[in-house]
Amino acid sequence: MKQLFTILAILCLGVKGFSQQDSTVQKIETRKQRWEEHMKKWEQMDSINCYHDDHDYHGWPMPPMPPMGMHHRSNHIKPSNLSTNWLIVDLGFTNYNDNTNYAGATAQAFAPGSQKYWFSLKNNKSVDVNIWFFMQRLNMYKHVINLKYGLGIELNNYRYETNIKYLTSPTEVIMDTLSFSKNKLAADYVTVPLMINFNFTPNLREGFGLSVGISAGYLYSSRQKTISGEFGKQKTFDSFNLNPWKLSWIAELQLGPVKLYGSLATQSMFNSQGLDQTPYTFGIRLSNW
Repeated sequence: MKQLFTILAILCLGVKGFSQQDSTVQKIETRKQRWEEHMKKWEQMDSINCYHDDHDYHGWPMPPMPPMGMHHRSNHIKPSNLSTNWLIVDLGFTNYNDNTNYAGATAQAFAPGSQKYWFSLKNNKSVDVNIWFFMQRLNMYKHVINLKYGLGIELNNYRYETNIKYLTSPTEVIMDTLSFSKNKLAADYVTVPLMINFNFTPNLREGFGLSVGISAGYLYSSRQKTISGEFGKQKTFDSFNLNPWKLSWIAELQLGPVKLYGSLATQSMFNSQGLDQTPYTFGIRLSNW
């Protein structure tokens, strides 16, 4: 009798297990059928709506492919006859060609006892920063030849290796007995550039081109900044007999997304004081074109 009850219990558990297994399989089959029905509905909606002109509906699970001929962020553009580029920044270096005759009377009157090494610069710290408020490009011939002009400020910073000091009343240069950890002459100009631009790829956003021309700058601020252990940070604002005007030959080169610039002044940065130092700059231009 006991064996009979044992056999009946085993049969009941087996039937229950099979029933649970059947129930699980049935649930899986039901979910699969529902999923297939949903997939059919999405496919039907895609076939009807995914390429509508209004693009109100995007297919699932991926958005529709764009029609042929359309490119996202395309490099191709249709150039306009007049285009404006706002807030251009130049980051580079400045220096000068020193052709001063330090044995001459004029140079010695302005900088008594001076020699060429007095005005040696730290090349890696003599920086040039230009901020152009705007530049415009005017089509002259098939967008290949353009007139380019703008307005901005040039900030030239000359870092001296020596301890020279600019004095005022009268203006002269001496070799100071102090030791400067920083010695900089800053000359800031309001500048108007005018160039002829050759755009070799007018239908490309990041193409290839070259611009050459001239710029006229007016000196609106100049100062010498020194830092010493004895007196700390000092600033002296004066013209230091710098030439109030700076005329420069200028050029820029566009190589795809990279823009380079350079300038070379037509005369010395000093105003007839015996120092023949002709400044130049070069660096990278951050602009749209």
